[in-house]
Amino acid sequence: MKVLMFGRGVIATIYGWTLAQAGHDVEFYVRPGRAATYGDTISLDLLDTRHKIRGERILETWPVRYREDLEPDHDFDLIVLSVAHYQLPEATTFLAPRVGNATVLVFGNIWADPLTAIGDLPIDQIAWGFPQAGGGFGPDDTLRGALLRSVIFGTIDRPLTNRELAVRRTFREAGLRINEKTNLRGWLWIHFVSDTGLFAQAVRIGSLADLAGSPKELRQAILTARELLPLLEARGVDLREHRANLLQFRLPAWLTSSLLAALTKHIALIRMSFEAHSDPHAQEPREVCRDTLTEARRLGIPTPHLEAAEPHFAHDRIRQR
Repeated sequence: MKVLMFGRGVIATIYGWTLAQAGHDVEFYVRPGRAATYGDTISLDLLDTRHKIRGERILETWPVRYREDLEPDHDFDLIVLSVAHYQLPEATTFLAPRVGNATVLVFGNIWADPLTAIGDLPIDQIAWGFPQAGGGFGPDDTLRGALLRSVIFGTIDRPLTNRELAVRRTFREAGLRINEKTNLRGWLWIHFVSDTGLFAQAVRIGSLADLAGSPKELRQAILTARELLPLLEARGVDLREHRANLLQFRLPAWLTSSLLAALTKHIALIRMSFEAHSDPHAQEPREVCRDTLTEARRLGIPTPHLEAAEPHFAHDRIRQR
């Protein structure tokens, strides 16, 4: 399969490498001028857990190919679109007239209604998923991260299509297990508010890395996320359908935070997922918190914990005006 990864972010790079290892023809679309800046290789330091529970460390310099243009008559079979949720409108506007006959895998956080979030992309060419990998590029431009053995897929308001089945088959061929979500819209929004809890506390104390191993800070994150459950209900999510995903918020906060602190301290894979996000000026945590708070206020849902963190994420918006 000929695959185009949209951008050279962490997720695009990890899964681009994974699909290339399985024999697929992988290229990266980047903005004009970026290819020369990036260079023709990517240094990888990955913990790959597809075949071993403890993971296999991958140290590799991977030769990659970039393109800075995309004409509608391209021959890509699959375009993997994994960008921050606030970048999705710009990305879909660019792709809509250039999608050709490719299937577009929308592969990341979404806070708008998914069918609205894709803009003018043809709905019959869309597949929906969520990565189970993470990490970050260090000062030496080495990508340090981890790849879990499964990946999330799901459907939005329709049965599986042949295109969606083909995408799942492609990821299976790369050694990944498929974790199917029957109500992906609700799952995505639950994941988003879970991120909001973590990010709200992260911007208060520095970064997500500073939460790792700290029951006190993680408890505050859990309390922030817990107060957002009524927001999900106000948006139409039936929480009864997601009991397993919500268990962490139903248990006593001291217990969940203690367990999570132990996991982030002693389990390398989980610890790495936090430590990779050490930039105190990262934009995504602030955008996630702002958009969640805006929606809560629109729907009249009180969020005292999130509002208490607002001074730490509101100032970026002021500077942009």
